[in-house]
Amino acid sequence: MASGHGTDVFHHVRDNTAFEVPQFLGGEWHIPQPFESLGFAITKFMILEVVAGLLVLFIFKTLARKIAAGEPVRGRFWNFWEAIALFLRDEVVRPTIGEGHSHDDHSDSHDGHAHHAEAEQAKAGHPADRYLPFIWSTFFFILICNLLGAIPWMGSPTGHIWVTGVLAITTLVVVLRAGMSKLGPLGFWKSLVPHMDVPVWLGIFIIPMIWVLEFVGLMIKHGVLAVRLFANIMAGHTVIAVILGFIQDVAHSPLYYAVAPASVLGQVGVGLLELFVAFLQAYVFVFLATVFIGTATNPH
Repeated sequence: MASGHGTDVFHHVRDNTAFEVPQFLGGEWHIPQPFESLGFAITKFMILEVVAGLLVLFIFKTLARKIAAGEPVRGRFWNFWEAIALFLRDEVVRPTIGEGHSHDDHSDSHDGHAHHAEAEQAKAGHPADRYLPFIWSTFFFILICNLLGAIPWMGSPTGHIWVTGVLAITTLVVVLRAGMSKLGPLGFWKSLVPHMDVPVWLGIFIIPMIWVLEFVGLMIKHGVLAVRLFANIMAGHTVIAVILGFIQDVAHSPLYYAVAPASVLGQVGVGLLELFVAFLQAYVFVFLATVFIGTATNPH
């Protein structure tokens, strides 16, 4: 397999049962397959996903322990992760999902019981915070999976459609659960169709059609989550592979001395762009997930 990598620019973004390494290290490190007799293969992306999950667990268990002890978080490394988590909470989740109050809640706010309820709610935290564990976990898992692709001979699990597909399905489940918990199962599915002042005879035909369109749109929106993340990560690695492939194509040509430096500089530039994309695509995924949750819980 290693011998064919020169002509296959996609090998870095494909899943495999081995890690491609330089020839002086063996060319390939094959992953042990204890379940091969059962038809189940352990792949490179599976291992990298476990690594990403363990890194997220280590970072935030340690960070939570520091905060729970009442100590201020010190150090650039820990402040980096805390700053991102607080940004997602204060600038994405809370403003996008909102308080979730109904008009009746506001109209009764002068009542003493309403003030007491608001005080209790303030102690318990913002109503949207119930979705923070999912948003935080998803963001940092995607981010680290994206960044692993910047390490030589590794790869980005998020460059595989099945990985991003599972993330999108998980988001869909959370959105449906959030909507049905807030509005009730029947209320949520009814809310897909906005209120329309139309004659009964016309509504019989229009409302079912609109409901079907909204339902299909709900599925498509979550499908696009998977495709967007997969396409951006795969495209970046493919461009890097193509640029570096130019060096091999002209290895025995006088053009080598001009193409090689240009390819390396191009790879560095695209690599820096990929670092930005790693953060951007993780943010876009959870921002849209937050929008979908807010839409499901606040149909108006």
